[in-house]
Amino acid sequence: MKIRSAVAVSAAILLAACGGGGQIGDSGSGNSAANKKLVLIPGITAEPFYISMQCGFEEAAKAAGYEFDTQAPAKFDAAQQTPIVTGVLASKPAAVLIAPTDDKAMAGPMKQLKDAGIKVVEVDTKLQDTSIALSSISSNNEQGGKLAAETLNKLAAGKSGSVLVLNTKAGTSTTDARAKGFEDAIKNFPNLKYIGQQYTDNEPATAASKVTATLAANPDLIGVFATNLNTGEGAATGLRNAGKTGAVNLVGFDASPKQVQDLQSGSVQALIAQDPATIGKQGVEQALAAIGGKETKRNIETDLVAITKDDASANSKYFYKQSC
Repeated sequence: MKIRSAVAVSAAILLAACGGGGQIGDSGSGNSAANKKLVLIPGITAEPFYISMQCGFEEAAKAAGYEFDTQAPAKFDAAQQTPIVTGVLASKPAAVLIAPTDDKAMAGPMKQLKDAGIKVVEVDTKLQDTSIALSSISSNNEQGGKLAAETLNKLAAGKSGSVLVLNTKAGTSTTDARAKGFEDAIKNFPNLKYIGQQYTDNEPATAASKVTATLAANPDLIGVFATNLNTGEGAATGLRNAGKTGAVNLVGFDASPKQVQDLQSGSVQALIAQDPATIGKQGVEQALAAIGGKETKRNIETDLVAITKDDASANSKYFYKQSC
């Protein structure tokens, strides 16, 4: 959720945007015991989910005595993420934590990291090829989709109507899993008619227009599940523009400051929040285990929670950050 013409200049800009930490030099080897360098490559820059993950990453890396650096693409796009991976490859850090922006297209670049002796850990998203990363840390996304369906059913309070899923990009492992979990669970509620999913290309404006078009074609629309932050923000805008705020229940995924504001104002009825800081911390833990020759855990799932306006204060620890 495109290719940079001047990698060095763009990397500097992106690094400034992400607030990256210690600088990565060109010496050292991924296999060297003296190599104390870790790099995080999130899916996109300046997004609260990934900023919160970066905060957990930096805290854990600093506590372990490691240098750290964060570099992120301007868009959730494999064509933009690939040259960042290539640049990091040349610096040979001890380990790279990465949220691959495509579960197939990023396999080649990430394999180059592995082949160079750099430990690779997936955070948030993951490849279809399970032979490259040593560990994958992510929310239980199918469970999150199921939780969204259950939450929409509670909000509907027995009323009948159509429900829509707004996904981001096909091939994004996390959001596809959320959509699947929702689709499987919504079958348990016969009063809710599932009318399928639509893709938004991770653009809020596209999400808003998709909501507007769906309302015109399905006047009985009673619920929308937005599978990520940008899509949720766009869906709220679309419902607001159509005068359907509150009349159509919106369940978003993630808890950015804007989404929390929409929850408290009533533009969004519920949020399925992740714990990105813990994903970042556990990513560092797995990377350090690999560097030290210790056993790593292949798949780790972190908690999710459904938050409504009534219990928002009690769950404020799950709200995402805009800076560390």
